[in-house]
Amino acid sequence: MMAPCMKYLLNCKRFLILVATPLLLLPLPLVIRTKEASCAYSIILMAVYWCTEVIPLAVTALLPVLLFPMFGILESKHVCMQYLKDTNMLFVGGLIVAVAVEHWNLHKRIALKVLLIVGVRPPLLMLGFMGVTAFLSMWISNTATTAMMVPIVQAVLGQLNNTRQESSILDSEGQTNPAMQLDEKNAIPLTDIQVVANGHIQDISIEHKEKKEKKKINKGMMLCVCYAASIGGTATLTGTGPNLVLKGQISSIFPNNGDILNFASWFGFAFPNMIVMLTLAWLWLQFSFMGLNFKKTWGCGTKSSEKEQAAYNVIREEYRKLGPISFAESNVLLLFTLLVILWFTRDPGFVKGWATVLFNKDNIE
Repeated sequence: MMAPCMKYLLNCKRFLILVATPLLLLPLPLVIRTKEASCAYSIILMAVYWCTEVIPLAVTALLPVLLFPMFGILESKHVCMQYLKDTNMLFVGGLIVAVAVEHWNLHKRIALKVLLIVGVRPPLLMLGFMGVTAFLSMWISNTATTAMMVPIVQAVLGQLNNTRQESSILDSEGQTNPAMQLDEKNAIPLTDIQVVANGHIQDISIEHKEKKEKKKINKGMMLCVCYAASIGGTATLTGTGPNLVLKGQISSIFPNNGDILNFASWFGFAFPNMIVMLTLAWLWLQFSFMGLNFKKTWGCGTKSSEKEQAAYNVIREEYRKLGPISFAESNVLLLFTLLVILWFTRDPGFVKGWATVLFNKDNIE
């Protein structure tokens, strides 16, 4: 009986050390309510984690960023300065979450699900691509978002184009050469037709028009992803590097600005602007590459064509390959949502945030 228990404990020793160590050390800061005791708690905890390597050494080295402000030992800006500038540390935090999202393909699941909802008519498909890309770019780097979305765009466009070609071939198979049966005055000029080896014909002007239309749609779809990634990155403080550079410069030039530029204030200013710019970009790209036909765009009472249904099946199959949402994906989604909520509520401005209530009580008037 003891042997199986010991074997189980040995298999779970990393998890036990990870959970039990901070719990066993808790009496130190709870009984001796001093900053020195809290600092000792943090140092001993890090020493145990470093010696046992229950988590990566680099992760253990970042624990002071969490523990020191939480116990009131040092403010976060002073702790972060020992690693990087506080704005760079904010960027690193967002980057870590972005890597987790990419590693578990959570971004791909979100993208495919949205595309299944908006449909595959080219204008709506473009709107879906732009909306998903902009949303992901708010949290992930613009380059990574574009690199993830482009293969999805290529797969959908490839299926649309292949289905269109197959449909064109099938339409031509039942036709005979009318030039063989018409009088000379009614014969079709040879410049307007192309004789196929089996005696079928295909209108060159129509084929050229279809190729030109297909090329324009492909260009528009590729450009919409790039534009949306750049526009989406402006909506949040961590969306792209220049936003954090601006925050760092404001903190350096105006050190007593009262943290007027934070995640919530930036979002309140930039998100509506992002929505407007994204809508204008969609309308402009649609006008430039597809033409503004709102009845065709929204498909009022129309039935999906064969090529649209085939493209929809491609997206649905890619989503099916992801399988049911995994435990890791749900955890990443939960932590990501929690992080965004904490960013918003840290110091929203119109009310006291959790950072003020928990860690800066002395500054509350």
